[in-house]
Amino acid sequence: MKYFYAIVHKDEDSAYGVHFPDLPGCFSAADDLDDVVPNAVEAMELWLEDQAEPTASSVTAIREQAAKDLAEGAFLIAVPRMTTSGKLTRVNLSLDMGTLAAIDMAARDRKLTRSAFLAEAARNEIQGRH
Repeated sequence: MKYFYAIVHKDEDSAYGVHFPDLPGCFSAADDLDDVVPNAVEAMELWLEDQAEPTASSVTAIREQAAKDLAEGAFLIAVPRMTTSGKLTRVNLSLDMGTLAAIDMAARDRKLTRSAFLAEAARNEIQGRH
């Protein structure tokens, strides 16, 4: 997994605006700070559907590039880029029996396998979609 850094702006009486220096033309917005990362993940994924994936710049390079914005009150966020390989790997986990029962019930309610449920829950947590 890698991260693309985004610059977040917030003017008085406006939504949070997000743009990615490494992804020209990729923008996002959110009314609530808790929605900034999940919305940015969605915008990034949509942008990358039609583009070759560029190399992500370092946080140092982005800070230098965004120095003026940062001095004016903007801030940086690290937006996780998760890809799937299509290759499944078996893993061994140890969980409390009560937690496992809750996972199994939630998976069954969503018509998912335990593995699919845990993978989706992990993806949602990493991408801030909880």
